[in-house]
Amino acid sequence: MAKNETPKAQFKKVLEFLKNLFFAAIAALILKTFIIETSRVPTPSMEKTIMVGDFLFVNKFIYGSSSPRSIPFTNIALPYFQLPAVREPEKGDIVVFEFPGDKDELKPVNIDNYVKRLIGEPGDTIVIKEKVVFINGIEADIPVHIQYLNENAMPVTVTNPRIFPSGSKFNEDNYGPVVVPKKGDVIPLNKSTIEKWRTIIDREFDRRVVTIEGDQILIDKQPVTSYTIKKDYFFMMGDNRDNSLDSRFWGFVARDKVVGQAFFIYWSWNPAIPFSDFFELLGSVKLNRLAKLVH
Repeated sequence: MAKNETPKAQFKKVLEFLKNLFFAAIAALILKTFIIETSRVPTPSMEKTIMVGDFLFVNKFIYGSSSPRSIPFTNIALPYFQLPAVREPEKGDIVVFEFPGDKDELKPVNIDNYVKRLIGEPGDTIVIKEKVVFINGIEADIPVHIQYLNENAMPVTVTNPRIFPSGSKFNEDNYGPVVVPKKGDVIPLNKSTIEKWRTIIDREFDRRVVTIEGDQILIDKQPVTSYTIKKDYFFMMGDNRDNSLDSRFWGFVARDKVVGQAFFIYWSWNPAIPFSDFFELLGSVKLNRLAKLVH
């Protein structure tokens, strides 16, 4: 500050600085809330497309920005509103979404964002034969960096009880057919089909509403023989096919769980190194991963 400045002039400069800082913070908040989100990759399910330790920019605007969905660093969900989308998620997109919960859970224990490749859109029929994905009877596009840890497929006669939906006789290498639900689909309900749809129906009501009394299916205590799906859904898979917990295991992702499209790696290092060893952590920066587009 100049020596001959009056206290009033000095105060005005400080006030102007604080005002600029406030508006910069507001602009940053708006940018993060409605345009670009950041996300860290904690698991190897998308290797080698995305690696553990990569930090991503996520385009929230393209699928319809939303206000904050939860209080940061907590599992407290918030009511939110969503803006119109530029376009809907499409097959092949790398999508960031809220984990919907395991296949029989109403809600997940923790609010976490996952990142996977979108394989199936609403109405698509998904079949996996000997590890090969088919969509509506046509072999799906193969991601550039797809990888398999096991050369041999699990025999079709082997059933994995962890696989979605409950009661299916699928495994992760021989799966389906399953049809991805779309808004307006009318689902026949009876004792042989209800376990396939129970969790989706409960989640659409946001509470446990499905019960069985004898041969009768009840939703919210009302006898029914069918149910009309309220939301569009997607089927997600990791590019690291043999090391990915995805829709094969926990089911479909509702449209309102989609956060945005991963598109850019802005930072990458070894997350196994604790932050207390900062210089070692800094030395682990993967320069060849920085400023890479994700596709």
